[in-house]
Amino acid sequence: MEEVLRFALIGLGLGAMYSLASQGLVLIYRGSGVLNFAQGAVGMLGAYVYYEARTTFELPFLVSALIGIAASGIVGVLVQVVIMRRLKNASPLARIVATLGILLTLQSLAVLKYGGRTTFVTPELPQGVIPLSGSIVLPWDRLIMVVIAVVLTVILWAVYKYSRFGLGTSAVAENELAASTLGWSSDRIAMINWAVGSALAGLAAILVSPIITLQVSVMTNLVLAAMATALIAGFRSFPIALVAGLVIGMMQTAVGRFSADIPGLADSLPLVAIVIILLVRGKSLPLRDYIFQKLPLVGSGRIRWRIVVPVLVAAAILIIAVPPRWQDALTITIAAAMITLSIVLLTGYAGQISLAQFAMAGFGAFIAGRMVSIWHVSFEVALISGILATIPVGILIALPAVRTRGITLAVVTLGLGTTLEFMVFNSDFLTGGFFGTQIGQPRLFGLNISAIVHPERYGLVALGLLLLMTLVVGNIRRGRSGRKLIAVRTNERAAAALGISITSAKLYAFGVAAGIAACGGIILAFRSESIVFGSTFTSFNSISAVGWAMIGGIGFLLGPLFGATLAPGSIGAALLNAIPGEFSTFLPLVSGVLIIFFVIQNQNGVAKEMSTLFKGLLPKLARDAKAHSSRELMVPNAAPVRVSQKVLEVRNLTVRYGGTVAVEGVTLTVRPGQVLGLIGPNGAGKTSIIDAITGFAPQTEGDVILDGVKMNDLSAMRRARAGVSRSFQSLELFEDCTVLDNLLTAADPFESGSYFLEIFRPSKPRLSPATIEAIREFDLADELDTVVENLPYGKRRLVALARAVAIEPSILLLDEPAAGLGDVESAELAEMVRKLAKNWGIGVLLVEHDMNFVMGLCDEIVVVDFGKKIAEGSPAEVRGDSLVLEAYLGAPSSEEITEGMNR
Repeated sequence: MEEVLRFALIGLGLGAMYSLASQGLVLIYRGSGVLNFAQGAVGMLGAYVYYEARTTFELPFLVSALIGIAASGIVGVLVQVVIMRRLKNASPLARIVATLGILLTLQSLAVLKYGGRTTFVTPELPQGVIPLSGSIVLPWDRLIMVVIAVVLTVILWAVYKYSRFGLGTSAVAENELAASTLGWSSDRIAMINWAVGSALAGLAAILVSPIITLQVSVMTNLVLAAMATALIAGFRSFPIALVAGLVIGMMQTAVGRFSADIPGLADSLPLVAIVIILLVRGKSLPLRDYIFQKLPLVGSGRIRWRIVVPVLVAAAILIIAVPPRWQDALTITIAAAMITLSIVLLTGYAGQISLAQFAMAGFGAFIAGRMVSIWHVSFEVALISGILATIPVGILIALPAVRTRGITLAVVTLGLGTTLEFMVFNSDFLTGGFFGTQIGQPRLFGLNISAIVHPERYGLVALGLLLLMTLVVGNIRRGRSGRKLIAVRTNERAAAALGISITSAKLYAFGVAAGIAACGGIILAFRSESIVFGSTFTSFNSISAVGWAMIGGIGFLLGPLFGATLAPGSIGAALLNAIPGEFSTFLPLVSGVLIIFFVIQNQNGVAKEMSTLFKGLLPKLARDAKAHSSRELMVPNAAPVRVSQKVLEVRNLTVRYGGTVAVEGVTLTVRPGQVLGLIGPNGAGKTSIIDAITGFAPQTEGDVILDGVKMNDLSAMRRARAGVSRSFQSLELFEDCTVLDNLLTAADPFESGSYFLEIFRPSKPRLSPATIEAIREFDLADELDTVVENLPYGKRRLVALARAVAIEPSILLLDEPAAGLGDVESAELAEMVRKLAKNWGIGVLLVEHDMNFVMGLCDEIVVVDFGKKIAEGSPAEVRGDSLVLEAYLGAPSSEEITEGMNR
C-alpha cells in the first residue's frame, strides 16, 4: 500500500497538468461553445517556445516561461479571430474539423522543426522531497505544481462567479442574442477566453515537460486526459476539474507502475473514464443552436458509368505502366481512399463524427495479418475475415453513439480508438514486436499478388476493392437505408417521429463503415511482408482522415479520391518528392492548412466543385441525369386511401420536468374521422401533451392507449409505427433534402432486412398510395425535385403535413399547423385537414392558437390551462364556457371575451 501511495503522489505533477489544461478547455468551451481538440498542440507550442528561450537564448526561467505562456495565448487569440469567428454559425462538424486542422498544422510545424526525437528538459523547480510517513515522500516540484493549480483554480472560480466578465461569459453561453442586446460582445468574450484557455495549456505543458520529456506526439495526446477531466467537470466547474485532474494523474501513475506487463493500460485510463462518463450521463453537451446550423451537402450517390468506366481503365493502365515507386504511392492512395470512404458513409451520410476509423482499419489488418501469420490462410480468406471481424467492433464503438452525439461522440470514438492503439497495436506480444507480424507474399486464388514482387497486380486488386466499396456506399445512399441515415443526420426527432429506429441506423452506419475501413487497412498493411501497426494505425491518422474527407467532399462518393492524395506516402507525397528538395515532409502541414481553408471557405469539398464543373463542361450528360431524375419523380394516379381505424385514449396523463408539473391528469379521446381541438393559453401544456402521447416526453403518470393497447413503454419510433404521427411547431423537415426524399423517407416500409440487401442493390423508390394522394391533395407535384430549404414558408408547412400523413397514420397530431399562414392559406389548410379526417378516416388532434381556424374545423375541443383540463365539448359549448373565457382573457365582460375569441 505504501508503494501505491508513493507512486500516486508522484502522479500529482501529471494531475496538476491535466487540471490546468482542462481548465483551459472549460474556458474555451464556456466562452465560444467549441471543444478544442488542439489544446494539447497549443500547449506543446508554448513548451517548445519556453525550451528555446531557456536553452538557445539562455533567458531566465520565469522570463522563458512567461514567453512560452504568452505564445500559447497569442495562438489562441489568432485561432478565435482568424478561424473560429468565421465559423460562428457553422455546423458542429465544421468546428471540430477546424480544431483538428489546427492540431495537424501545429503538430506538423513541430515535427518539421524537431522531428520525432525526445527532448529532455532541465527541471527548474526544487527537486527535494518532503518525508510524510515511512517510505512515503512528496516531491517538492509536485507540491508546487499542485499549489499553482489550486491557486489558479480559485482565481478562475472567483472571476467567473463574481466578476462582470464571468457574468458576461455565462450570459453569452446561455443566450448569445439576448446577451448582445445587453451590450456583451460574444466575439470579444470568446477571444479573451481563447487567450486565457490557451495560455493555461502552455503553462501546463511547460510545468510537465521536465517530467514526461518534450516530444511532439506525447504532448498533443495529453489533450485526451484533459478532456476526460473537463467532462467530469461538465465543462463548467473549475473546482471539480481540479480534483478530477489530480485523481486521474495519480491513478494513471500508480496503475502504470503496477501494470507494466499490460501495455497501454495506464495511458488508456483517462480514455476509459471518458467513455464511462458519457455513457452514464447519456446526453450530448449543451451545444448552442446546432439544430439550426447547416451541414455539408450530400451527393446523390448515383454512379455515372459513362464516366467511371473510362476513368477506371485509365487508372488501371496507369498502375501497370508507372514505376514501382509510383505504383506503391497509387496503392496507398487507394487504401486511404477506402478508409476515407468509410467516413463519407458514417459522417457525411449518417452524421456520426468518428475519430476511430484508422483504428478500425488497423483492427481489420490485425485480424487478417494474424490469420495469415499463424494459420497461413490465403489472402481472400484473410481479407473477408478481417472485414467481418471488424464490423462487430464498429458496432461496439457505436454503442455510445446511441446516447451521445456531436462533439461528445467525437471524444468517445477518439478515446476508444486510441485505447485500441495503446493496448493492441503497440503490444509486442500481440503484433510481433519490433519485426512486426510476418505475412510473407499474399496470394489471391493462388496468384501471387505481392506488392513487392508484383506491385501492379496488388494495385489492380486494390483498385477493384475500392470500386466495390464505392458501389456499396453508393447503393446505400440511393436506397431506403441512405434516406434513413440522412434523416438521422439531419434531425433525429423528426426521424423518430416517422418510425425510423435511430439506434438501428447508427449501429448500421458504424458497422458498415468499420468493414469498409478494415478493407482499406488490410490493403495498406499487406503492401509489406511484415506489418508494423504502431506507426501506421494511429489516432493522429484517424484525425487526419476526417480532414481528408472534408477536403475531398465528406458527402460525395468522389471525395475520398481527392482527400486521400494528402495521406502519407500517397500520390500527393510522391509528387512532392519528385520536386528537388524534401517537399514531401511538408505534406502533413499542407494537409492541416488545407483543412482549415476548406472548412472556412468550402465545407462541401473538392468533389462538389468538380460536380459543378462537370455540369458546365458536359451539359448533355447533366441533362440526361436530370431527365433520368425527372422520370423517377413521375407521380401516378392514386387510389382512394383509408387508413387503419384506431381510437387513441389518453387517461390521467401527467408530465413533470424535474419539479415542474407541465401536464396534470389530462384525459381525452381521439376517434377515427374526428378532429379534436386542444387549446389553451401559452404555456398551458399543449405541446407537452403531444410530446407525451408521441413518446418525446416522459409520462410520469397515466396511460396512452391506442386501440386498447397501452403504449406507455413504447419509444417514439414504435408509437409512430403503431400508427401515431405528428407534426412539429418548427416543422423539423429534412431541410437539405428534396421534397420527394422527405416524403419517401416517411413512406418507406419498416423493413430491417433492407439494411443488408441494399449493400448489394438499392431498392427503387416507390410512392405508396398515401404518399401519392398526399402529393395530390397538397399540390406538391411541381415541387418534388426542389430542396426543402428553397421553398416558401407556406409550402414548407404543407410538406410537413404531407410527410406526417405519408406514413398512413391512424392518429395525426398537429402542433400549430396554421402558424404563420395567411387567411387564404389557413382556409385551404383547414379544408385539407377535414378531408384527411373524413376521407382517410384519420383521427386528428389539433393544437392551434387561431380560434377561427379551430372553431370552424374541430368537431370537439378540449381546453387546458396550467396543465389541467378545464373544459371539453363542442365549439359552441367551449366558446361560452366561463372557465375558458377567464383562462384566455382574465375576467372582463363576456361580450369582450367573446369578441376577442372571434378575432
